[in-house]
Amino acid sequence: MTLIQPTDRGLYCKAGDFYLDPWRPVERAIVTHAHTDHARWGCKSYLTSKEGHQVLAVRVSPDANIESIPYGETRIINGVKVSLHPAGHILGSSQVRLEHEGEVWVFSGDYKTTPDKTCTPFEPVRCHTFITESTFGLPIYRWSPQEDIMSSINNWWSGNREKGRVSVVFAYSLGKAQRVLGGIDSSIGPIFVHGAVSPFLPLYKDAGINLPLAEKASLENSKDAKGRALIIAPPSAAGSPWLKKFGPASLAFASGWMAVRGARRRNALDRGFILSDHADWPGLMEAIEATGAQRVGVTHGHIDPLVRFLNEQGRVEAFNVPTRYTGETLAAEAEEGAEQAVDQSFESDEQAGD
Repeated sequence: MTLIQPTDRGLYCKAGDFYLDPWRPVERAIVTHAHTDHARWGCKSYLTSKEGHQVLAVRVSPDANIESIPYGETRIINGVKVSLHPAGHILGSSQVRLEHEGEVWVFSGDYKTTPDKTCTPFEPVRCHTFITESTFGLPIYRWSPQEDIMSSINNWWSGNREKGRVSVVFAYSLGKAQRVLGGIDSSIGPIFVHGAVSPFLPLYKDAGINLPLAEKASLENSKDAKGRALIIAPPSAAGSPWLKKFGPASLAFASGWMAVRGARRRNALDRGFILSDHADWPGLMEAIEATGAQRVGVTHGHIDPLVRFLNEQGRVEAFNVPTRYTGETLAAEAEEGAEQAVDQSFESDEQAGD
């Protein structure tokens, strides 16, 4: 039985008549998380995790018809048993488990297997068929422990402060920005966040996630930041007039793509911190093994190399699941589109206040 099939609107469950992370507006969408390459506005109804409800509302529309269920609770949709399980990617991120006529499929969405304080840790779900992302689906991608990366960020920030330079970490506004914020040493100096980041901070607080105090960066408080602060901003803020308000700055990017040789140089960065909210190669292998799946669909990233590797191992039958997105690069472009809309609104507010 093929419980999930690709269509021009995204992955579709015909038996239940719903879509998983659709690419276009549909009648019924099950959404794994609120990143814009997974959550599209305009759907008539959405189902997501209870933890991700408010985050999704901010992203698609506060007036959207969103229903949410706790992790592990089963909902029956047209005879298909549906439940959501933690993916460990960002706040509220889920894997989708589908059961119908004795077959169990799991759609992973985006996930990482190493825990962090800003989201519920990944939970392996046993199934017959597992559809996995493969953003970093090559053996070269192997992440260092998070505490080592955060220590490096703290040391860099401290060194910049001694030189009278503000430290700017570019990080995607939803998920990565909060993860950086949750891991740094707030005793080093004041912390500011870009206007694209600040709307999500109360949602993390409401979820019981303790993050350091961070002010929304503005023209009025820019003098307090100069020479000593850490500013967390989306990549779309690079080279903007907004950034220049804070004086001399050292620029860094927190991303798994910083593992690629030359990425830091191409983006004119002083530092690149290899920090990803996606599974690395060992994490992908660990997750696939833990599902016990006999069939593994691969999507959203380095698809062909991972399919070839899994088939050569002979333990599972692997296959390609077509996607509109080929990895974090295109996902980042979609994410930056949302951030730029917030940027423009933020700068308009500031101009009105000048």
